[in-house]
Amino acid sequence: METTQQAEQQRSAKERRRQLLEAADRVVLRDGPGASMNAIAAEAGITKPILYRHFGDKGGLYRALAKRHTDALLDALRAALDAPAERRERVEATLDTYLAAIEARPQVYRFLMHPAEDTYLPEQGFDVGRHSAPLLRRLGEELAKVIWERVDLGPGGEQLARVWGHGIVGMMHAAGDWWLGERPCSREQLVHSLADLLWGRLAGLENRAGGPGF
Repeated sequence: METTQQAEQQRSAKERRRQLLEAADRVVLRDGPGASMNAIAAEAGITKPILYRHFGDKGGLYRALAKRHTDALLDALRAALDAPAERRERVEATLDTYLAAIEARPQVYRFLMHPAEDTYLPEQGFDVGRHSAPLLRRLGEELAKVIWERVDLGPGGEQLARVWGHGIVGMMHAAGDWWLGERPCSREQLVHSLADLLWGRLAGLENRAGGPGF
């Protein structure tokens, strides 16, 4: 049975981990893809070996930061999808939520998706593609669940929902990455254009009987 002392140690370790992730966030906001373990350790007021002890290695820290930001993004996307509005408005709100998130914290986005080549070298045991791909897959699966729960896709609908979920996430990621780098139009214009692209077959489908609308 867990003792009071063990429970307190676990709470202390969880709080310390949260503090270290916040320190890492501050460095990433400042340095972007070039954020280093040395700089993060210095920001947290600890030595690099202590930082490694908490996260294992650079990949462990990356995964912890990715989960932290993905969880927050998923919460925001779910809120947009469940808002009391017409389907088109919710689609646009969902697209805008994603784009607003990467626009508000571009350094965090670039750290997660475009780390500096001299910081993350495959020969050092860290391949960003191997770590960022699960992040996008998780977003795709979560969106697929929302589509399946809210839209009657008929026979084979669950598989179709997964295709659409991953496809929409891929579209948002690719379009958002291009837009963030070039800024060829306003966020509002991009949202409207992407919603137009999606507004084909989805617009003509019926909601599930007795289920939440989408």
